Amino acid sequence: MIVRLLGGPLAGRVLETTDAPWHGDWLTAGDADWGLYVPVDRDPVTGIVLAEAQVTIPRRR
Repeated sequence: MIVRLLGGPLAGRVLETTDAPWHGDWLTAGDADWGLYVPVDRDPVTGIVLAEAQVTIPRRR
């Protein structure tokens, strides 16, 4: 499965995963900040998933 990342610190990158469903994840690369990416669309013909960065606000403990 191919996941295209939109927005956030990893915008424009492509992630290749196994054929298992992808439900989103926290991702980072190199010196980039961590970003939570969630799937927003899946093309039924190609199987390509579009994932957007979800805005998160740190909680104080």
